[in-house]
Amino acid sequence: MDVFWRWWTAGTVSGLGSAVGGVALPLTALAVLDATPFQMGLIAAAQYAAWIVIGLPSGVIVQRLPLRGAQLGADLARAAAVGSIPLAWWLGELTVTHLVVTALVVSFANVIFDVANSTFLPEIVDRDQLQSRNSLSSGTHATTSLAGPSLGGIVVQAAGSVPTLLVDAASYLVSAAFLRTLPARRVPRPDRWPPMGELIREGFTFVVRHPAMGPGMWAATAVNFVCGAQYALYPLYLVRELHAPAGVVGVLLAADGVGTLIGAALTTRFTDAVGTARGLIAAGFVAAAGAVLVPWGAGLWAYAIFVVGNLLFSAGVVVLSVTTRTYRQIASPPELLSRVMATVRFVSWGAIPVGGLAAGALAGAIGARGALLAIGAVAACAPLVWLASPARGVRDLSDLTPAPAAARL
Repeated sequence: MDVFWRWWTAGTVSGLGSAVGGVALPLTALAVLDATPFQMGLIAAAQYAAWIVIGLPSGVIVQRLPLRGAQLGADLARAAAVGSIPLAWWLGELTVTHLVVTALVVSFANVIFDVANSTFLPEIVDRDQLQSRNSLSSGTHATTSLAGPSLGGIVVQAAGSVPTLLVDAASYLVSAAFLRTLPARRVPRPDRWPPMGELIREGFTFVVRHPAMGPGMWAATAVNFVCGAQYALYPLYLVRELHAPAGVVGVLLAADGVGTLIGAALTTRFTDAVGTARGLIAAGFVAAAGAVLVPWGAGLWAYAIFVVGNLLFSAGVVVLSVTTRTYRQIASPPELLSRVMATVRFVSWGAIPVGGLAAGALAGAIGARGALLAIGAVAACAPLVWLASPARGVRDLSDLTPAPAAARL
């Protein structure tokens, strides 16, 4: 098995386990600990809070570490954190605070792992294959997102939500075993590393001044704010307002995976046909329409509308994600890539916990359905950002690429 497929297998196993855990964790909070809407928001926010704390330095940290070692350490930390939940439950000591702390530990490990993972791919894949490999990765993520919640719902009904988290913990150990077989990157060791602040500023300045990467970061921030709200509100909405059983919750949440799979399958052909810049604007409006559609209806119709809205939202979002991620990997100078990835994720993924907290507070006041509708309208900011940027006047993002000399700020 060559390097790429070992890397892909590690991510696939880990992603499937995380998708199962993504159903089990909120159901643990709701069914075992009777969490309030605000507590659900705290748990959702904790899962991404590390992007606010170490998002920017993570690019420099990853640049200085062996990629394989960083990924292995992150996997082992996540396995230990998630595995502690069943242990605390069996001892009768499980609390909402424990879930929040576990989510924080996993969040910090995710930051290092994700920046290292996205930096590693261009080292093992030729530039002309990046778009297809990124689409494959997104399609694989869609498949695990499709199978994971359904599998998670079934396992939760059969074994309970807390024991199901052992599947997630085990998936990180399997991922670590595969990653251990990857070649270690030899990190250049200069006589003196430049100050971290200087390196962070260089990456941040490159992104915000770039005519394509800057707007892409702000558009992703709006989308991720909505995603953070959805992570907090979906289980609450389905269980408390639609009264869906655990198995149905898993099936309904799997709609996100179907939409992602559709988007991943169509991204390359769609952007080839209409252009990457135009495709981003169109995909943004599709995602916004889906987000607003999600909380409508009652009874079985509400289930159907939830699925359709989720399909549209996730399909639009994956086009945005694959297109902008591939562009960053191609257009960034190699020595800046990890810092570019960290900057974009610091800003855009930092919006996820903010969205989760805002959604939890809003749901406490107007209910989960009203909060989903209000938050969904924020998704329209993504295509509006692109319309207000230089991308509005071109077909492809490559038309906005600065000259190499100007790119190195």
